Amino acid sequence: MPLPAYRGRFAPSPTGPLHAGSLLAALGSWLLARQAGGEWLLRIEDVDPPREIADAADRQRAALAAFGLHHDGPVVYQSRRGRMYQEALDRLLANELAFECYCSRSDLIASGGIHRYCVAGAQRPDPAIRLRVSDGCEIGFDDLVHGHVVQRVDAEVGDFVLRRADGLWAYQLAVVVDDAAQGITDVVRGADLLDSTPRQILLQRALDLPTPGYAHLPLLLDTDGRKLSKSSASMPVDPADPLPGLRACWSSLGQSALPASIESPADFLTAATEAFRIDRVPRSALPASAAAHNTDATSRR
Repeated sequence: MPLPAYRGRFAPSPTGPLHAGSLLAALGSWLLARQAGGEWLLRIEDVDPPREIADAADRQRAALAAFGLHHDGPVVYQSRRGRMYQEALDRLLANELAFECYCSRSDLIASGGIHRYCVAGAQRPDPAIRLRVSDGCEIGFDDLVHGHVVQRVDAEVGDFVLRRADGLWAYQLAVVVDDAAQGITDVVRGADLLDSTPRQILLQRALDLPTPGYAHLPLLLDTDGRKLSKSSASMPVDPADPLPGLRACWSSLGQSALPASIESPADFLTAATEAFRIDRVPRSALPASAAAHNTDATSRR
């Protein structure tokens, strides 16, 4: 059967409960998928076991359901897809687009952590695998929120890791392989991943994979300016009382207030799907307190 014209996804890492910042990204991606009459998939990005928390994925799934953000199709777990990542890596190595690297982080201090060539004589028990980034490599793309974005990948990132020295898969490779395998047409996520997108586009081209559309939503910050969902002070959202959380995220997305008479998540999401405007979404990160207000001042900063 043909895939729908629009296929989005939400891909949390199971490192803790769903937070307000994660809910904002989930809501924005869900709304764009539903507004387009497309599908919204759920993928658990569990390729970093040392950072994962037991039962976090189940709690995240339960929270999404409580907020009415129901996904289409089965849940995909990255931890079960190692063979696909290895096949992609083998292709890159065979085409000399990737290489073994024995450099440690300390070896790259002098270059600001940017790898352009291997340090002579560097040795490690197990090498990392990096993508070979050519000199002068510039990647540009159009983001629905941020407009045209350009990055000099060689100068700003360098040769980046595809498989870590400890044998774990790097996020950049896993996400590119999965987005293509799942037929994702549009990636909607937090703006903390905006500068990862050029790397992913470069990988897509190296693997002859399609490039989806992108929209990067504003982050919520705590009082110290840290990403809310990564802050030790941030609190999970309350699935037992979903409407306040939905309204707060809707406000942070720069949208006009919905009727106060709405009493259920389902009715809220129906109204939100009809009213959502991507051109109102702010570009800049917001303090978490901004989620408690709904004014036009948040639009397009």
